[in-house]
Amino acid sequence: MQALALHEGAIVVRSAKWQTTCTILHGGDETFIVDSPVFPDELDALPGIVSQAGWGVSGLLATHGDWDHLLARLAVPDAALGVCETTAARLRAEPGAAQRRLREVDAKDYVERAGPLSLGQVQAIAVPGYLGLGEHELELQPAEGHTQDGMFLFSPEHGVLICGDYLSPCEIPMISEGGSLDGYRSTLRRLEEYVERAAWVVPGHGVPLDGQRAAAILREDLAYLDALTERGGEAALPLARRGAAMEKIHAANVARVG
Repeated sequence: MQALALHEGAIVVRSAKWQTTCTILHGGDETFIVDSPVFPDELDALPGIVSQAGWGVSGLLATHGDWDHLLARLAVPDAALGVCETTAARLRAEPGAAQRRLREVDAKDYVERAGPLSLGQVQAIAVPGYLGLGEHELELQPAEGHTQDGMFLFSPEHGVLICGDYLSPCEIPMISEGGSLDGYRSTLRRLEEYVERAAWVVPGHGVPLDGQRAAAILREDLAYLDALTERGGEAALPLARRGAAMEKIHAANVARVG
């Protein structure tokens, strides 16, 4: 696991599993943990990172309902989890799905945990909208396409855009079950203005990006989705994101789009 301070009030933790990111945002007397790392030792380290910074956890946020973004409850079990309304609806419609998927992946990776995942109190947040963080506000926008649910968050105070499973430097666009190509395009278009405003862009998987690199990835992702529409399986993958794992994601995209 790696931890990187992007701002005096923003720390990004990057998991060894899929380079999954977790962002800690602090303002005034409030601190939010957004998304989560994956492995038990990484989760165990989260409270210490927050405490070392002199902060206390006010709540948890998740960009969407995929299991690998919901694990902060294992680190801070008493904190409420905030999600957008579409994610709250997804979690209600799929009771126990995240827990089952976590058990499956842990069994494959030989991972043992101290206890099962409990999502506890889930609070639905209206999106688009704003969420207070100390004296400032986070801007929240819908982010559908990768899945049927989701949001991205922008903190003008920190200059940090947390975009969920979009704009990854290590993963091509992934249209999961329930997601859609048109929705993915809409989210990328929505992200454009925020990428221009951001000093840092934190993808759901991969290193934090400066605005220029994130904008280049956004253009590549739109080009890939256009090619996927026009050429299906023959669509070229972004040059820096190729290999067996990306070919597998591409094949799944072709099957869903087709």
